Amino acid sequence: MAVERWMPALVALSAVVLSALAGSADAQDFFTLEGHGGPIKDIAVGADGTILTASFDNSVGIWRDGRPIWLEGHDAAVNAVTDLGGGRIATAGDDFTIRVWDAATGGGQVLGRHAGKVGRLAAAPDGARVASASWDGTARIWSVDGTDHPVKIVGHTSSVTDVAFSPDGARIYTSSADGTLRVWDAWTGEALQQLVHHGFGINTLIVSEDEGWIAYGAVDGGTRILSLPEGETLADFTLDRRPILAMAYHAGSHRLAVGDAQGYIMVVDTEERLIAGDFRATLHGPIWALAFSPDGANVHAGGLDNAVYSWPVASPDTGTRMADANLSFLRPPAELPNGERQFLRKCSICHVLGAEGGRRAGPTLHGLFGRPAGSVAGYGYSETLRRSDIVWTDATIDRLFELGPDHFVPGSKMPMQRIARPDDRADLIAFLKEATAR
Repeated sequence: MAVERWMPALVALSAVVLSALAGSADAQDFFTLEGHGGPIKDIAVGADGTILTASFDNSVGIWRDGRPIWLEGHDAAVNAVTDLGGGRIATAGDDFTIRVWDAATGGGQVLGRHAGKVGRLAAAPDGARVASASWDGTARIWSVDGTDHPVKIVGHTSSVTDVAFSPDGARIYTSSADGTLRVWDAWTGEALQQLVHHGFGINTLIVSEDEGWIAYGAVDGGTRILSLPEGETLADFTLDRRPILAMAYHAGSHRLAVGDAQGYIMVVDTEERLIAGDFRATLHGPIWALAFSPDGANVHAGGLDNAVYSWPVASPDTGTRMADANLSFLRPPAELPNGERQFLRKCSICHVLGAEGGRRAGPTLHGLFGRPAGSVAGYGYSETLRRSDIVWTDATIDRLFELGPDHFVPGSKMPMQRIARPDDRADLIAFLKEATAR
């Protein structure tokens, strides 16, 4: 079948500040959800319109009427969230775990664990199983009640990046950094079919078996719809931007939303197979998370900003003004002293400086100098750091960034960050000494 290509006119958007809450927004209005202390990694929506958010700040938000209820328990960034129905939620993240929560009580438990980070989840149609995609090169299918051993999907040669069930729950679709889309028996893990080998890693997929297609987005910007079960290309919506990081689909309106690394959302009409819209949807950086409202009127987007932006699908208004998340670590470097610049680049996404810790992936740095490592009350440190005899001083902080946390404190949760130049480390230490004492 001939490949169709459609190039849209880009929608120019204003960057003036607007703040609005979901509870005050009518259908097809722009709104924001603010409260996380880190980038938004995933978004899911319940049948009643409840919005679920997973964040780099180690937490999950349940948003009703624009206000969050927080689920806390992951020991690292939460990358995936999905609604299981019946008041249950599944989450997964950089701590390798899959967790199931009771949305009413906030109680949660570990369902299982991978040998690497978990990037995506998918709920089976009946909510009784959840599938996980991991950097360990496998996908797994878990019984939500924990009574059965997980089905292990093995065969990809690199990280499994996304996963989706067929409508009857009998098959599982996976994408991988190895560039392939594959189909498996969801009950046995048996390999059934390789649909495509793209040549570049595939990051995300959407399956619509009822309509006879599967869509995927790849590292090189490839955005294609393939026929099922043949795997023939039905349409190619590849633009110049790369990579594609997120997709969402609303069957009722036949709208496929595609998010990329430059912060744009492309909206595809899958029935007519044409691009219906293309617009900038975040202030800075990529689109990591997408989800439609139940009626398909809005598409919710998340990324590097500490906020969810919800856009009307029919006509994102060029007069709509995006919320300014005031991400200080993205200020022009020329405006900053070197010590502050080092902090904003290396530390600020995880840490705050003030006495109030805020919602961050790491503990507050207030009162840092002279403080034993692993001693801020209420923060879930790694066992390695809690049992260390480190005291934070000029010398230990210098050594931390000279070697990198993974070498200075092996086994800690601190991400790899090195500052090679001694003068840059000295400027950072001078800045921290003043800023953390205020």
